[in-house]
Amino acid sequence: MIHHSPASIQPDPSGLIKKIGLTISLIGFYDAPDPHPFEPLVRPGKSGHNCIFAFYKQWLNGKTLHLTKDHYGCGGAGHWICGLEGRSREDFLDFLVNTEGLKSSFELMDKWLDHTKPYQQEHANLLIGPLKKDQYPFLKTVTFWANPDQLSALMIGAEYNASPDDPFPVIAPFGSGCMQMSTLLTDHNIPQALIGTTDIAARKYIPQDLLAFTVTRPMFENLCKLDEKSFLYKSFWRELKKIRQR
Repeated sequence: MIHHSPASIQPDPSGLIKKIGLTISLIGFYDAPDPHPFEPLVRPGKSGHNCIFAFYKQWLNGKTLHLTKDHYGCGGAGHWICGLEGRSREDFLDFLVNTEGLKSSFELMDKWLDHTKPYQQEHANLLIGPLKKDQYPFLKTVTFWANPDQLSALMIGAEYNASPDDPFPVIAPFGSGCMQMSTLLTDHNIPQALIGTTDIAARKYIPQDLLAFTVTRPMFENLCKLDEKSFLYKSFWRELKKIRQR
């Protein structure tokens, strides 16, 4: 594992993006004291039914979603990334198990809820949108949008500096799409990545051939350091790209 001290300068991902062939803008999840540097901003309504991924196209058009405890989108985002209690435990279990069928029993879902803790905000503003270099100290995660080949490259890149006794460099836990962008990466100070947008409620907003690959800031720095010694410049990756170009 590469050990990191707190960084204030965003690394340049352009070489990585070009080498992997990514065409969709990277998206950052920020926890910041001031939303103004992220303008133009969009906000969900107060109705509590706006999935954060409904703003996917607006992210790609350069806008940043601004979430607060008053404007948080859907109830899931309100609970899992804003720490709000919008319904009773019994109602939450009934919705997840009986309405949506996400676990086979109340007991299993109850255990999962006990085990999984919401994201703990540091500031009043959560912001999801294009990367802002001057806001790098407030960046928590970066999301890549990848097809299967690109996802494979990112996963190998995440493993490149990992030792067998390190925390798993790539995880794919159960949870909502917004949790996969933030909450389920429980330690933002270690290099780790998560395969996301596996939440079927969120997938209708995302192109069907893409998955999210969300990384902590240390993992983002590791990926941006991949150089000519790495697999991206070797035969396996070159051969795969040639086959896809036929």
